[in-house]
Amino acid sequence: MIVRKLADAEQQGRVIKSEGWDSTRLLLKDDGAGFSFHITTIYKDAELHLHYQNHIDSVYCISGKGDIKDIATCELHPIAPGTIYILDKNDKHILRASEEMKMACVFNPPLHGKEVHNAEGAYELEAEAI
Repeated sequence: MIVRKLADAEQQGRVIKSEGWDSTRLLLKDDGAGFSFHITTIYKDAELHLHYQNHIDSVYCISGKGDIKDIATCELHPIAPGTIYILDKNDKHILRASEEMKMACVFNPPLHGKEVHNAEGAYELEAEAI
């Protein structure tokens, strides 16, 4: 059994920061669960061009507001507390935050821990572990 507290993970250096966001990595590949779990903050007014080519991502909005645009269809979906979106086809998208958003994120395959987005807006399959 794995039990972790968000505040403890933040104190243990499990927070990764990049332009427009930060992510506390609560569960990672080395934990052996087959997926990773993160609490991610998308900063107010951030616009992230993302394309998770190597991962399936499921994201649940805990707080804040924004929108996600599906690049393939040009559909724009509002994001607010209680909304989940799943990038089940490695969907290329733009995530915008009109307010700071707290998101619960699950990645499969799991992240190692220190990943940040590459030039295409994806995480590499192999990265340095926390």
